[in-house]
Amino acid sequence: MTIDFHRRLASVASEIEDVLVTIFDVATDPPVPARLLNAMRYAALGGGKRLRPFLVVETAGLLNGDVGTALRAGAAIEFVHVYSLAHDDLPAMDDDELRRGKPTLHLAFDEATAILAGDTLQTLAFETLSDPATSTDPAMRAELVLLLAKAAGGAGMAGGQMLDLEAEGRFSAEMELDAHAIRQLQAMKTGAILSCAVEMGATIGRANSQQYQALLSYGRALGAAFQIADDLLDVESSSAELGKATGKDAGQGKGTLVGLWGLDKAKAELARLVGEAVHALDLFGEEADILRAAAHFTAERRS
Repeated sequence: MTIDFHRRLASVASEIEDVLVTIFDVATDPPVPARLLNAMRYAALGGGKRLRPFLVVETAGLLNGDVGTALRAGAAIEFVHVYSLAHDDLPAMDDDELRRGKPTLHLAFDEATAILAGDTLQTLAFETLSDPATSTDPAMRAELVLLLAKAAGGAGMAGGQMLDLEAEGRFSAEMELDAHAIRQLQAMKTGAILSCAVEMGATIGRANSQQYQALLSYGRALGAAFQIADDLLDVESSSAELGKATGKDAGQGKGTLVGLWGLDKAKAELARLVGEAVHALDLFGEEADILRAAAHFTAERRS
């Protein structure tokens, strides 16, 4: 990875942080209850790589899309991401105590507040996208809302989380998933939002059909690679490095390719997916190098 990529990732993260703060400040009129707003800020601010917003911003930038629209769309997808983390950490879900190196939301506040903060972060994402401040083009705003709603819903992230719970044996005997079923689960639970980030950027940049299909292929391969990398980190990394508990997947019976295939084959599949993502960007030449670097970063990250 080059220094330029990491600098750009950090720069976009800083810009997104500013947009998130601005949106939260607006949330005081009419006022959101203070405890609820404080919990939302705790969940969303001051942590995370902001990879999903980065993908929105850089994909839009590749196509000369509006920067302001991309930043607000990136903030919206980050709201959905952090809401999902807050709910995923709950006792009824993964029952985690650490997130981004600090106590999970339900421990820092309480379980009921964490549920409501997650609910409100989700709705704030769609409020942000549908606000004329995001784009003066109502058709653009509607398309962005639709993309994120589909990616976060029953055929996307939420549905993938349900499949994940089923695979653990929450509702019947623990399920033995084959590679196809694991890929489907992970494409929904994790890949849908990452791919959506790229699609949102393509929409903001008004990609033509050839560009859109290339970016869609990139986003899907990137999403699949991200989850395998995450599962490898659960096995090979430490809680201090990740900022969250490790070694939980096997104990909870999670359906992962690492668990099914072992480390070597999973790493080979990760490398293949990164290559697929990089190759999908051939149409764009050197202009897409930052997105290529993002694919390599996904595989090489340590947290």
